[in-house]
Amino acid sequence: MDEGVIRKIVIGRDPKNAMAYYVGMKAGDRPISYIIPDGEMLHAHHKMRYLIYVEDNGAHALWKVIEDMPCIIEYNLDFL
Repeated sequence: MDEGVIRKIVIGRDPKNAMAYYVGMKAGDRPISYIIPDGEMLHAHHKMRYLIYVEDNGAHALWKVIEDMPCIIEYNLDFL
C-alpha cells in the first residue's frame, strides 16, 4: 500500500464536537497508518466511504470504516 495523501479526517456535523483521526494517532496500541477513500464504493454505489488502517507488526489492518457521515478531510502537503 502506498502512503496515502489524507493526513486527518474529522467526522461529524459539528467539527468542534466531532471525532478526529490522524495518521500516527494511536488506536489502542497500534498507530493509524493510512486513511484512504474507498473508490470502489464511490464507483459502485455513489457513496463516499473512508477506510482507516492501523499498522500491526509491519502489516496494515483495516480498523475502522466511515460511511455516509459528514467529514472534513485534511491532506498532506508534502510536495517532495
